[in-house]
Amino acid sequence: MSTVKVDTIEPRTASSTITIGAAANNLTTLTSAASITMDLNNNNNFKVELDHNATFNNPSNPTAGQTGSIFITQGSTGGTASWGTSWDFIGGTAPTLTTTTSGVDRIDYIVLDSTNIQAVATLNYS
Repeated sequence: MSTVKVDTIEPRTASSTITIGAAANNLTTLTSAASITMDLNNNNNFKVELDHNATFNNPSNPTAGQTGSIFITQGSTGGTASWGTSWDFIGGTAPTLTTTTSGVDRIDYIVLDSTNIQAVATLNYS
């Protein structure tokens, strides 16, 4: 049995939890649209079936150190992605998503601060 002593808890939201050991989060489903804004108070991990050319806006409620993933699956009509100014990709260039129907790409991110989110793309999962 493990014992944890907690002097003060200041949760970000009323639903914050403390997890000891392995943790799993559900994926929050985003709606495909021309403009997509994730609320990072809701979850760290997101998924969307993309049927639009979409802009992934700067997310709301980012917290330094927060990490997560975005799973992007191409729908039957597919789409492209552009990214808000807070998103920083390696080399300064956002990735070109897989274009085949049902193609899956993953964007992993870590929030550096409220205006800098470092992200990497892993493309074309099969």
